[in-house]
Amino acid sequence: MMDPTLAEMGNHLSDAMKILESGKFQRILAIKHLKAFLILFRFPYFSDSGQDVVSILQLVQNLMHGDDEKQGHRRMQYVGEQGHMALLGHSLAAYISVLERERLRKLTTRILSDTTLWLCRLFRYENGSAYYHEDDREGLVKVCRLAINTHYEDYATEGFTLLSSKHPVIYQSAACRPGLGQHLCSQLGLPLSSLCIVPCNTMFGSLHRMDVALLDKLIRDDRESGKLPLLLIANAGTPGAGHTDKFSRLKELCVQYNMWLHVEGVNLATLVLGQVSSTVTAATKCDSMTLTPGPWLGLPAVPAVTLYRHEDPALSLAAGLTSSQPVEKLRALPLWLSLQYLGHDGILQRIKHASQLVEDELNSPVVVFRFSQDNSTHHFLTNDGVDVVELEDEGTCVRFSPLMTAAALGTQENDVAALVEKLGEMIPVLSCTLRFRQDFKDEVLQQASLLYIEDQSWPGLGGVRYEARTTDLDEDKRHHSVEKINSDLLKKLMELDTDLYFSDGPEFCEEKNCIFIGMATEDLDVAELVETIVSIGRDIEESGKLFENMTEVVRRGIQEAEQQLQKANEEKLMEEGVLRQIPLVGSVLNWFSPLQASVKGKTFNLAEGIDALKFVMHKNVK
Repeated sequence: MMDPTLAEMGNHLSDAMKILESGKFQRILAIKHLKAFLILFRFPYFSDSGQDVVSILQLVQNLMHGDDEKQGHRRMQYVGEQGHMALLGHSLAAYISVLERERLRKLTTRILSDTTLWLCRLFRYENGSAYYHEDDREGLVKVCRLAINTHYEDYATEGFTLLSSKHPVIYQSAACRPGLGQHLCSQLGLPLSSLCIVPCNTMFGSLHRMDVALLDKLIRDDRESGKLPLLLIANAGTPGAGHTDKFSRLKELCVQYNMWLHVEGVNLATLVLGQVSSTVTAATKCDSMTLTPGPWLGLPAVPAVTLYRHEDPALSLAAGLTSSQPVEKLRALPLWLSLQYLGHDGILQRIKHASQLVEDELNSPVVVFRFSQDNSTHHFLTNDGVDVVELEDEGTCVRFSPLMTAAALGTQENDVAALVEKLGEMIPVLSCTLRFRQDFKDEVLQQASLLYIEDQSWPGLGGVRYEARTTDLDEDKRHHSVEKINSDLLKKLMELDTDLYFSDGPEFCEEKNCIFIGMATEDLDVAELVETIVSIGRDIEESGKLFENMTEVVRRGIQEAEQQLQKANEEKLMEEGVLRQIPLVGSVLNWFSPLQASVKGKTFNLAEGIDALKFVMHKNVK
């Protein structure tokens, strides 16, 4: 029986559609029906009289947790008291914004100056100013605009016509985060030809550090062609592998060619520690750097910060790095509250804890690893916060960057140790799986009823599809038969008492109606596995054919019965005459002249039918 609510929804929607089709004069009535439908279906709309706070908060809670049962429990970010302080800052900012103008100006100036001073001291950035922004790329956009205003004196009045005479060039490492340079050009209205990608080292040093010698050559070539080298983006911890560029040498080049040096990256967080690598410390001499204290300290919804040095306040204002609006300065309030709550020791403890979750925290608190059959030893470190990265030379790797995740997820050393142990247990399974993959493919290719499915994204043995051997079916029926057989085959395989994992494949697999086999252990008999798949598939196919035959027999029997009934009716008509078939006339005629007719009919012995069916099934089993 249909759910009453669903029935009501259907009725309201149906009525509304009919009314809308009938004409424009009845659309008001249609809107009422649609409104009732939306209420039942929980579509958002503005209510006529408004809703109370409890109802609104309940709606928010439902939206946040409504699909938890379907999707399973997911670990949420740990929000400690310092996180609550950050969240409180957003509410306070809304309240403070309605203060009297002069009081608002004094308060926001104090908040902004305090926060900027603390951050400059924490991250060893002397005589710096700060710009607070929600998008962590926005600070780079602003300092690039500042560099343009500095190099092109009449830019404020002449605009982009000045750039055509001396084309500006922005340099970035090939290891920078994807899309950063394109976003920068888009926001500044510059053509993509203004972006120069500097390759990383290929001969000496890290493969993820900018090639300084090649950068020098590129800059000289651009200058000779009449272009203006404007800005260089360097990394203190590349997004992929966490490597740091050689800032001392890069700073020398920028001074030599009068370029702006901007630095970003997770390793900047280590500047608050007592012991910092000299490579990272050199970043404090750059012209600007972007910090992301939110993930580093586990603070939700706090802004990113770009620290910069520049002597002309007018140009900073023109670039959008400063604002005369007090409300704009309230962006720093959540961070102002959180930094005071944590204090210097609390900030130091969180950064130090995250850095020590990896063994070589001084050089780079980021670990990137991948499984390799060629290595006899494997180095793994990670926990929650692990993600997959694509590196140009190494391919697909797993990355653990605790500075970006540990504070938010509450990762501890025992979590890392537990996962290292689990990864150690998985290494033999990975090795066996890769070793058995070719054997599995060879065994499948020997079976006429199986089709091997190649999918590089599947980590297990591989995939197969059972192909129906019937060739007398049309394409649609054959497709339906293959789909049904493989669906039933997957269910049967999942019921087997085995450690193997069976699935219908990756989420975005192009092949359909397939069965994928997961990772294997040392004791797996690949030939026996394939034979089992073939045997179960054959039984399912034969059972399907038997059912189709039974269906055909029943269908033919019904057709024959219908034909016999039609023939019997015709014989009755011929025997009794047409008049006897008329209801009233026939009754009178039968009363005057009763008809003596023998009873005719057909019988069906159900027991004999069942015995015959058993015989057919027994014969098929043999």
